[in-house]
Amino acid sequence: MKFDIKEEDMIIKPYKTDGPIYIREQKGFFQKIRRYLSWVLMIAFIAIPFIPYDGKQAILLDVATQQFRIFGATFLPQDFMILAWIFMSGAFALFFVTNWLGRVWCGYICPQTVWMLLFTWVEHKMEGTRNQRIKLDKSAWSIGKVRKKAIKHSLWLAISLFTATSFMAYFIPVKVLYSEMFTLQWSGITSFWVFLFAFCTYGNAGFLREKMCTVACPYSRFQSVMFDKDTLVVTYDSVRGEHRGPRKRKDEPAKVGLGDCVDCNLCVDVCPAGIDIRNGLQYECINCGLCIDACNDTMNKFGYAKNLISYQSENQAEGKTTNPFRLKLLGYASLTALLLVTMVIWVFNRTPIEASVIRDRNALYRMNYEGLVENPYTLSIINKTQQTMSYHISMSGLDSAELKVPTRITIEGGQMDLVPVTAIADGYELTKKSTAIKFTIDALEDSSITITKDSYFYKN
Repeated sequence: MKFDIKEEDMIIKPYKTDGPIYIREQKGFFQKIRRYLSWVLMIAFIAIPFIPYDGKQAILLDVATQQFRIFGATFLPQDFMILAWIFMSGAFALFFVTNWLGRVWCGYICPQTVWMLLFTWVEHKMEGTRNQRIKLDKSAWSIGKVRKKAIKHSLWLAISLFTATSFMAYFIPVKVLYSEMFTLQWSGITSFWVFLFAFCTYGNAGFLREKMCTVACPYSRFQSVMFDKDTLVVTYDSVRGEHRGPRKRKDEPAKVGLGDCVDCNLCVDVCPAGIDIRNGLQYECINCGLCIDACNDTMNKFGYAKNLISYQSENQAEGKTTNPFRLKLLGYASLTALLLVTMVIWVFNRTPIEASVIRDRNALYRMNYEGLVENPYTLSIINKTQQTMSYHISMSGLDSAELKVPTRITIEGGQMDLVPVTAIADGYELTKKSTAIKFTIDALEDSSITITKDSYFYKN
């Protein structure tokens, strides 16, 4: 039996309001994925600064000393090219995932989503179910209401403070950070950043919530540029679902002139963005799949087939086949792989020593008491490893020249040293006013660590 669906019947008044969104707690397959991922991400976020490596914190972005330590490597401001590789490869990876699976980053991995899920879980435990929270907010102030609100906000603040402290552990050695915290010896700058990040976490996850995703985040605005007809997004099957309406569980939809949608509004109640997916694809949708879990629960209760709401592409919704090898998807994947390979090659070819030759512009050369020409230099040497290294400096380009330099230069890991060097030559043996020379710096502990810097030797 077929029913004619008119266009005006498909126009549904939006459920969204400007007021607060009361999210209904939902269990199901996709919610389970979100919870497991959230636990993994939060535990990793907290635990990573505590990982040791060679007696030091494995990952430390020490802004004060301008050193980024990642396991055995130390990255200095001269190595910031790696940030460009990371950001570019991350951007194209996000484009690839978005073109393939829609806005799943927002729904499952984004820190805003993870902490919002944690805060709403606390809210549910302290204030009750969705209907109980609505009733509580509408009720007059009482001792019971104050107690529930106070406990909830206290827990939110505690989580926010712990989150901010965990975040600062990436920039301040974790032992120093927590020992100073327990002894109340935080500096003013540390206290400022911790409380600022705590305030942002408390405000974003506790109050702004979905507004960060729908208003502040630019990703929601340009994500549609990366979509195509084969992108998997949360989709409502309007052909199967309409006409919607309530009915008894034993009623057969065809006999009562209704589709499979029982109009229970659970798909709206569980939505973190407060949208009605039955209105079609909307930029506010974060592809979290909670509406799928809620709808499948209802379908089970009524004995209907699942996936009235499901992940599917526009082509699948029209009965066509999804092309997994489309040009845009392959292009994003190729660019992501290319940038990652380039970054890995750059890291492996990175020399763990940096040097530069500094000339005194006011005294390029001088004559000593023996009548020989002296050229003074200062070599700036940076040890980019995390171990103390010793170096030997040699010069080439002037066969008869003498080099006055310390026989052994020792520099601690991640430190820089200025080494005075003097090259001496007989000016009568030089045919040019300037001669190209090279300074070679070799690590005594590892012969593979070497660097060569060009300069010039001048005479009168």
